[in-house]
Amino acid sequence: PASRKLPVSPRERKPALAALALLLILGGALATTLLVLRSGDRVSAIRITKQIGAGQQMLVTSMQEVQIADTGIDYVPWSQSAQVARDFASVTLLPGTLLTPRMVASASGELGPGKAIVGLSLKPGQLPITLDEGDRVQVIYVPGRGGDGAQSRVLAQSALVHRMTATSRGTPAGPLAIVVDVKDAPLISTYASSGEVAVVELPGAR
Repeated sequence: PASRKLPVSPRERKPALAALALLLILGGALATTLLVLRSGDRVSAIRITKQIGAGQQMLVTSMQEVQIADTGIDYVPWSQSAQVARDFASVTLLPGTLLTPRMVASASGELGPGKAIVGLSLKPGQLPITLDEGDRVQVIYVPGRGGDGAQSRVLAQSALVHRMTATSRGTPAGPLAIVVDVKDAPLISTYASSGEVAVVELPGAR
């Protein structure tokens, strides 16, 4: 008759699969707990947001607070940013660098005795469009039309770009301040006043 049911075999129990499922659930819960605990192991560090050349003073406007995982590296904490702002970069610091104590110094070899800051007013074509503060440049004498056959020559082999201005598009233009040896400053200033100076970027000199 249609009302009769076919015999059903008893359901086979699989204790191994049940144990495996339980282990997976416990493992997932443990991993989640560890991730939550590790997410709390963070420290507040200083990240550089704008290039700072070796010997230049550290500026608060060039630093940013970031939260990073505590990996045991001795990063400078953000709580010391005011103190760091009175120090100088011992090496060229690029944007994105996480600051460590060895990257800063209490004194600058670039802005100390025997150095001078010279202002230049350059036109397009007298400086690279990629130039930035902290870069190294050669300062070159470029004689004008009335140079009486004078030859161009290097006035400063490796000058530090101390300050500069930029257009709204980010390209350098106008006034430029460089750090040179005191003995070279008078001649560079003389040629700069007559517009006979150009600078060449030295990408490999940091």
